Amino acid sequence: MKYTEWLTSGSHMLLKQWCDSANKDFKKNANNLEASQRQILHSILQTSNLARKKDATTYEQFIKSFKSSRYSAWREEINQYREQKLSLSTSKLIRFQPTSGSSEQIKFIPYTQLFLDELDHAIAPWLASMYRKCPQLQWGTHYWSVSWLPESQREVLKDKNLNDDSALLSVGKRLLSKFTQAVPSNVAFAANADDALFATLCYLVANHNLAMISVWSPTFALQLLDRLEAMQDEIIEVLDSGSWGERQACLEQVKAPFSPKSAKRLMTAIHDHQIDFKKLWPKLSLLSSWDTAGSKAWAEKLQQRLPFVQFEGKGLWATEGVVTIPYNDQYPLAYQSHFYEFEYLEGEQQGKIIPSWELKLGDMVSPIITSGNGLLRYCLDDCLLVTGFLEQIPCFEFQGRRFGVDLVGEKLAPETAQQLLSHLNETDSKAISLLAIDTQQQAKPFYCVLFEGDIHHSVDREYIDSILRQNFHYELARNLGQLDQPQIRKADNGWAAYKKLVMSDGLIEGNIKPEPLKKITLNSLERL
Repeated sequence: MKYTEWLTSGSHMLLKQWCDSANKDFKKNANNLEASQRQILHSILQTSNLARKKDATTYEQFIKSFKSSRYSAWREEINQYREQKLSLSTSKLIRFQPTSGSSEQIKFIPYTQLFLDELDHAIAPWLASMYRKCPQLQWGTHYWSVSWLPESQREVLKDKNLNDDSALLSVGKRLLSKFTQAVPSNVAFAANADDALFATLCYLVANHNLAMISVWSPTFALQLLDRLEAMQDEIIEVLDSGSWGERQACLEQVKAPFSPKSAKRLMTAIHDHQIDFKKLWPKLSLLSSWDTAGSKAWAEKLQQRLPFVQFEGKGLWATEGVVTIPYNDQYPLAYQSHFYEFEYLEGEQQGKIIPSWELKLGDMVSPIITSGNGLLRYCLDDCLLVTGFLEQIPCFEFQGRRFGVDLVGEKLAPETAQQLLSHLNETDSKAISLLAIDTQQQAKPFYCVLFEGDIHHSVDREYIDSILRQNFHYELARNLGQLDQPQIRKADNGWAAYKKLVMSDGLIEGNIKPEPLKKITLNSLERL
């Protein structure tokens, strides 16, 4: 065994021991949900400056003192937190993590040490389950997709350590994880997304021990495979020379991989410009991505591209916190991480908020989390179905976003769409609705603005795209090639055209109301 392979397997062994220990604790307390959750809440409230002011120490005192909230309610406090004028938590602040907002184009979530410890409690049992499901993982390297930054944010945030998902781990575990990773995290800070993706592909091809590919959106993984086939000659050139060539200026912070042996392996895997991925990555054993709601069909397409690999769906993990993890082919609540409540979305109790230990089979709910970052009773606005229980721990299936649209992870909200329409209407154009086009794998998904009558000469696809790119995750999806450029459609009667579009997707005319953001199929758009 080569030294690097020995180092990888040794690191896996230590990581697996840590995961197994945490997994025993996860299983041990699975029949003690209420007590576990109350203890977590008590610990969080002790570190919350707001809770301490109100002397809230129990769940009953907590819900009387604080209402459910969204980012807009915390915006001012977070801005002051960033300016070091106040602190939401007594736990040490590590950084602020950027993500998309609803009415905000970008929001910053505080990551404290206590919050990172909470994430640790979800990562360990998840990895333990993964090692059990696929023992081959402990003998190879892994590709965990980094938290990509949009190009407009790279210079602003480049020194903030925001792109490295391993930063979620403690120092010791982070060091071990470095020895098991196939791609260095600093590829995400290339000058642009195309160069970052190219560097990622070079490292993936250079790694003959690749055992796992873990991404969030299946469209991103499909994009990687497509780019690999399209750029195969350039990748071979880099691996043969150990130099980025014409890309050197954009990738100066990233060392080019040198592996003539891997270049030869890629060449032997190519047949008629298509790649035999099993031949390229003979040890690849597990593929992980979202596979529910809008991602389901894309995940199926991804599995068809790599049919020789086991597949695992993702749990619900947001920038603001973790809700569920993949575990023994279920998706239980990460009950040892944050404190969880749920809002009923259906039935007689619609709108009622309950703690996790009161959930029942078949409940349709939306999660509300209280965590060690100082955010209390924070609504995530996802829709979850209770599908079963692991001992007392509820298990869920993600049904989709409660508000807004999420074609490939861009998370556009109705407020963002309304801002775009208002902006367009200031040009004397009449914008009716922003349509999210589900192409059902016929092509890349995209957004389309429906106009009535003439459109001002200043409004075109590039103009619309530039406004939408102000949204953090939309820009990222465009940078990574997951979304196509926006389109424009116009009609003499905008309302009639809008009704025709949504009726084509099955809505009854009497139930149709004008919405600033609406998801429709490509087939419906083509009938317009």
